[in-house]
This record gives sequence, C-alpha cells and structure tokens, in this order.
Amino acid sequence: MTMMFRAAFVLMAACGLLAAQTPAMAGTLQCAPYARQISGIQLFGRAADWWAQAEGRYDRGQEPRVGAVLAFAASGAMPAGHVAMVSQVVSPREVRLTHANWSYRGGIERDVRAIDVSAANDWSDVKVWYGPTGALGTRSNPARGFIYAQAPAAADRPVQIAAAAGTTALN
Repeated sequence: MTMMFRAAFVLMAACGLLAAQTPAMAGTLQCAPYARQISGIQLFGRAADWWAQAEGRYDRGQEPRVGAVLAFAASGAMPAGHVAMVSQVVSPREVRLTHANWSYRGGIERDVRAIDVSAANDWSDVKVWYGPTGALGTRSNPARGFIYAQAPAAADRPVQIAAAAGTTALN
C-alpha cells in the first residue's frame, strides 16, 4: 500500500510540474515564426528585419503574389514590424493575409482583408482587417513590400565554375 501511495504521489507531482511549466514554455505565438512556417521563407529575427535579410536570398517586389510575405516596417505602433503571408490576391491593391499576433495576442487569422492605401500604388502603406472592430484598422501601416517564397532565379545568382584537378576553368 505504501509503495502504491508513493507511486501515485510521484505521478501527481510530475504532472503538477509539467502543468506549471507549460504556459512558460508555450509563450505567445509571434508573426515571424508563423510566417516562416506557412510560407517556407527561412528568415529569422524581428519581422522589421526580414526585408533587409531577404536581399540576395529571395526575390522582393511590390506585386502581391500568393505565398509571398508582406513585410511591414517598424513604426511607433509596431516597433518590431510585422510579417504576413498572402493567401489570396483579390486585385492589384487588395489581398487576403494569413498571419499571427495581429488582432489578438498570439492569435492566428486566416484570409483577412488588406488593402494598399499608398499614393504610389506600391504597397508602402497598408490597412489590415482588425478583428475587434470587425473592419479595416483605422490606421495605415508602413510596409516595405513582398518577399517571394522562391529563391532568386539562377541568372541572379553568382556562377561558380568547377574544374577537374590539374585543369583550369578555361580548358
């Protein structure tokens, strides 16, 4: 009986320790790891740094494409920036985004509306659906543009020439 009591006590204590650690280990889902997971774009760190990190590794541009990541710049309202994957292109100035940690802390939102409100039609100023109001957000957000999931085309990469031992590359 004592051995059974000890086993039950150890089991309850272990479960209690696991339960106590779960919230701390789980943390809050952030936009960058979620965008990396769903887009396949392997960039790391703050969302505001993705645009610069993508240079030379991924094609970038101002045209929305399904699977691309829209990179928002850092601002007073978003000091770490934001990244969101384009799940649908509605028109050249409207897309649907799938992203995390926008309307709700740690929450995932799928296929939410985003529109380009920039004067130059270049996706440098964007309004995004905001869940608590059930409408586009009241403020616009500065953006850099789109990072495309495919690596740059082979013609854009440096060419490396291999030569067999004892020969030169010009032989």
